Amino acid sequence: MEPHLSDISRVIQLAVAPVFLLTAIATLINAMNTRLGRIVDRRRVVQTRLKEDEQPEALAELAHLARRTRLVYYSIFCAVFAALLVCLVVAGAFLGALVAVNLSQMVASLFIAAMLAIIAALGLFLREIYLAVRAAAHERL
Repeated sequence: MEPHLSDISRVIQLAVAPVFLLTAIATLINAMNTRLGRIVDRRRVVQTRLKEDEQPEALAELAHLARRTRLVYYSIFCAVFAALLVCLVVAGAFLGALVAVNLSQMVASLFIAAMLAIIAALGLFLREIYLAVRAAAHERL
């Protein structure tokens, strides 16, 4: 059975929301990437300070920065995974319309998985921000 133009038009309309979601995820990844860059820059400063004089505070800060780096990395990983799942949602919607197969359960499952991945990414990102703020408040004392 040949797909009708109206079926394809409907799928294009349905694919608009996931495309906006991809834009939001890309913006989130950009923010995470910026934070990762700042952590790496700070690590370089602390490593330089550590080469000059081995201070316990510098070693503790390096460990803290390593933890923050891991959190941001895993957050970026989850966000990219969510973006890939959203792409599969769009591809599944078009494939279902072209082949005239009901892929609604698969598309819904992929979308739920994408939302779970975004939730994980945001949770990890929030934890990294909490650690950064806590460390900054600790430095002021």
